[in-house]
Amino acid sequence: MAESVGRRRVLGYGLTTGGLALVGAAAAMEPGTASVTAARPPSEALAGVVSETVSGRVGRSLARPPEPPEPEAFDVTPAQRVLERLLPEHAGQIRLHAAAADDGVDRYRISAPAQPSDPYAVVVEGTSTSALLAGAGWYLKYVAGVTVSLPGDSVALLAERLPSPSTVLAGAAAVPHRFALNDTEHGYAGPYRSWADWERTLDVLALHGCNEVLVAAGHDEVYRRVFAEFGYRPEDVDGWIPAPAYQPWWLLGNVQALGGSADPATRQAGVDVVRRIVDRLRELGLTPVLPGYAGLVPGGFASRNPGAAVIPQGDWGGYQRPDWLDTRDPLYARIAESFFRHQADLYGLSTAYKMDLLHEGGRAAGVPLGAAAVAVMTALQTARPGAAWVMLGWQDNPRREVLDALRGCASAVCAGQRVLVVDGCSDKFETFDREDDWGGTSYAFGTITDFGGRSLLGANAAVWTARFPKALSRPGSALSGTAWLPEASGHDPAAFELFTELAWRADPVDLADWFERYAARRYGRPDAAAAQAWRVFSQTAYSLPAGKYTQAQDSLFSAWPDLSATTAASGGPAMRYDGAAFQGAVLRLLQADPALRAADAYRYDVVDFTRQALANHARVLLPEIKDAYVTRNLDGYRRLTGRWLDAMRLLDTLLATDERFLLGTFLRSGGYDARSLITTWGDREASKALRNYGGRELAGLVADVYLPRWRKHFAAYETVVTGAVEELAATDWFAMDDAWARAATRYPTAATGDPFAAANAVAAFLTAF
Repeated sequence: MAESVGRRRVLGYGLTTGGLALVGAAAAMEPGTASVTAARPPSEALAGVVSETVSGRVGRSLARPPEPPEPEAFDVTPAQRVLERLLPEHAGQIRLHAAAADDGVDRYRISAPAQPSDPYAVVVEGTSTSALLAGAGWYLKYVAGVTVSLPGDSVALLAERLPSPSTVLAGAAAVPHRFALNDTEHGYAGPYRSWADWERTLDVLALHGCNEVLVAAGHDEVYRRVFAEFGYRPEDVDGWIPAPAYQPWWLLGNVQALGGSADPATRQAGVDVVRRIVDRLRELGLTPVLPGYAGLVPGGFASRNPGAAVIPQGDWGGYQRPDWLDTRDPLYARIAESFFRHQADLYGLSTAYKMDLLHEGGRAAGVPLGAAAVAVMTALQTARPGAAWVMLGWQDNPRREVLDALRGCASAVCAGQRVLVVDGCSDKFETFDREDDWGGTSYAFGTITDFGGRSLLGANAAVWTARFPKALSRPGSALSGTAWLPEASGHDPAAFELFTELAWRADPVDLADWFERYAARRYGRPDAAAAQAWRVFSQTAYSLPAGKYTQAQDSLFSAWPDLSATTAASGGPAMRYDGAAFQGAVLRLLQADPALRAADAYRYDVVDFTRQALANHARVLLPEIKDAYVTRNLDGYRRLTGRWLDAMRLLDTLLATDERFLLGTFLRSGGYDARSLITTWGDREASKALRNYGGRELAGLVADVYLPRWRKHFAAYETVVTGAVEELAATDWFAMDDAWARAATRYPTAATGDPFAAANAVAAFLTAF
């Protein structure tokens, strides 16, 4: 976001004699077709190439590769270091070259070296660090036949010598903004992650062409410094700020004083990690999108600052929300100045700031939100002239009166190109028209495939591939980006790979072809069994329709026990695809060539997809258990409940074979806050609506929390089946979970066991039913 948030049309794939084809607003494109016109290349580095695109495939070049120009247009060292971290044995065979661009469009070009004796196997040219890495990622996927994803990679199956491309491949970003990460990332993905964890995440996001990354963590320290200037003692502010796991919802204006205060050493460690994150993003030429200041104030602000127009915000999910200061109050401008000053001292400057007025409710109490928004934008432009205000498209946000006011105010403050809405619902509803909803405000096509970090597989993939190119080709389209917004990253690499490719394609995607190619590169080589499995996965879990949900169903193993349960988290979907077909595909995946076991991605998927098949099986078992209970069929009840508990034991054993499915890996050094986030979501009142929202299938969590719940439930209900009792007292599941969350049990961070043996044991269990 170094430039303003524009709605310019950019270069995409196509056939032309001068370079890449321009897919523009001036040339309308019917759904499913590409509009192509000639375009002047941005530099001699990307000239002389004819590339051909048919149904999303980049074809062979029709012209000789040009000689790389000198000197470099920018430093390629940061991009080279990314490759060295991700491909330590092969990075030296990839030559990166910086090319100048005169139109601000990110482009890459992939070619073989000029001489066969060249030590490099491939030359990747790009007009920015983001374009260079996107080009390198495209080369790895579509020439070398491997993938590096979140999570998992197949680089272990690369040959010692990388393959050279047989033709020149050229690509460009279809949109300028490729946004990544949700406000909730620092909670649900792990509030105590190390720099090594973050470094890998940032490297992979960059390799997939993302160029704007939300960094909301570490801002508790900013607020401590700010409110010391407005009458607060350190202990007062500490008592207002939640523990690290809950800070995302504090910044959103939903909760306060939840989970206890972090100790100074933990706080400083968090600040240090965030500093490294923003420094790395800038090093890579990516934009760290930082929180802005929208009026959040601690309790008692008006008593310390007489006359302040403070508006109590009521509650959210059973918690008291932080107070909000009317942003038209002159005090707001003073606090905002302090906020941006201290933020810069800690984390430097940005060109994009994320803020939402009254997220998920709140009270305006008569304050005109349009005027309030103009005051927020005025403070932002005073502190950071030209910066963009990024808003989340979610529920009623952003309100139309806010957007209309920002379009209509003085251009010096509210130039229309300074707002970007990152839409979390582009694939959710049956109808989609953000042009009308937001009055032409620039927006990024986005999705939330995962809620709460829950163990889910699946996406509305066909909705993405149909809607995105159609919206992009609309005359005068306000679509200017993509937004990858799962509430926790590091889940479902297939969804991540496909969605992040949209930003680098101006043409529709053939999903059947895409998933066939994905299976081969995900595991480092083609395999018939894997291809057949992924064909079914693409037709089940990854063919979910729009309508109400953007995510697949969660696991009933993680639910508070109820024989009628259809979801673990409140408001989640029931089964969204054919579970029997999915299970058959998992069994086929396990039959792939054992040579694929060298690929980390295959090992990960064996665990994850087998886990999902077992979770789906619970949805077959539970109605049968209920029927046995209702009919007082003791033999059937014991057999079926025994099978359920055996399934949970098998699940915990399976998960323990991969460190990415370990409870200890998620918790790290976290205590009650991290444990309660994934079980009760805090106190008893909140658990009524939010329990298990952050639940996930992790070794240790299954064995110590989920299994004891269901074992207790089944034992109690068996006494009714036998006739020993007629009525049961309600079980206090909150008390059980809360006791576990407050314990100090330590969990391993090293995997144990053989994932393939564990998966095959699950397969035998499933086929025996």
